[in-house]
Amino acid sequence: MTEHAHSHGHGHSHGVSPDADRRWLRAALLLLTAYMAVEVVIGVLAQSLALISDAAHMLTDAVSIVLALIAMRLAARPARGGYTYGLKRAEILSAQANGITLLLLSVWLAYEAVQRLISPPAVTGGLVLITALSGIVVNLICTWLLSRANRSSLNVEGAYQHILTDLFGFVATAISGLIVLTTGFTRADAIASLVVVALMLRAGTGLVRESGRIFMEAAPAGLDPDALGERLVSQDEVVEVHDLHIWQITSGQPALSAHILVAPGGDCHKVRRNLQELLSGGYGITHATLQVDHLGEQGSAGDVLTLGPGPGHAAADGSERPGSEHCEDTHGPVHRQEPRRP
Repeated sequence: MTEHAHSHGHGHSHGVSPDADRRWLRAALLLLTAYMAVEVVIGVLAQSLALISDAAHMLTDAVSIVLALIAMRLAARPARGGYTYGLKRAEILSAQANGITLLLLSVWLAYEAVQRLISPPAVTGGLVLITALSGIVVNLICTWLLSRANRSSLNVEGAYQHILTDLFGFVATAISGLIVLTTGFTRADAIASLVVVALMLRAGTGLVRESGRIFMEAAPAGLDPDALGERLVSQDEVVEVHDLHIWQITSGQPALSAHILVAPGGDCHKVRRNLQELLSGGYGITHATLQVDHLGEQGSAGDVLTLGPGPGHAAADGSERPGSEHCEDTHGPVHRQEPRRP
């Protein structure tokens, strides 16, 4: 008789960032906002695009932290109504917004920097150098504050990347201020801005790519679904694994669902427990939904092992298999236990 076992892994790591994370982020936000106001005034007085671009970047730093704080509050709300996962992906929206902001700002700064390379204005090198050096100190403190928060969250990582690229930008600005002060080479200011642009492009691209993977329901980076499927089907009494889906609810919260077919007479409940232990211990996947059924008992042993998901569906090795009573419309590759030779 065919058995059905539907299970959900327990002990899910659905915890939101603790209050400590919010405290670190708020402290960095206050420090950044205060310094940014000072830098804008000095940048205008010194006619330094590098300083103004740093200040503009600090504005996006502040916005990124505000977004992170809002997203944390939204993600902490319990699941209700149509939002069965709650609002946990608000943090991923925040990370994507941070990445897009970095990319847009880098385009504007690149344009301004090229204009200044063509026609460089007079830059007060000494003022730029002093301001940039103090900016390095401020950003080092902010970087340390955010490093204390939970960086496994893509949301916090987005804010952290903003601060880190700003720190490198201040280093480049300080060097340009020293060059202008000692040599009078005013184009160094625009070149420093281009260095900041390159850093912003790199950080922004990474954030957009990683948040995009989560929105597109891709498997977590570094986890190969095909290899995992083969590992599952190699376990005792497992004959076939299909409808295997692996995705991330939000940062650090992978989820998995699959249909498992067990050899006739096998213990479905034992198989389910073993597979969940494997997923939790070996892959860190504690949110797993497994449907475990017996494979049809009719036919010879050889027939049982070669039953497929339905006409026209390919197995994991690319070959086409005969139909089966189970899941005539499977999604994705099918992983099968190879028939054991006597």
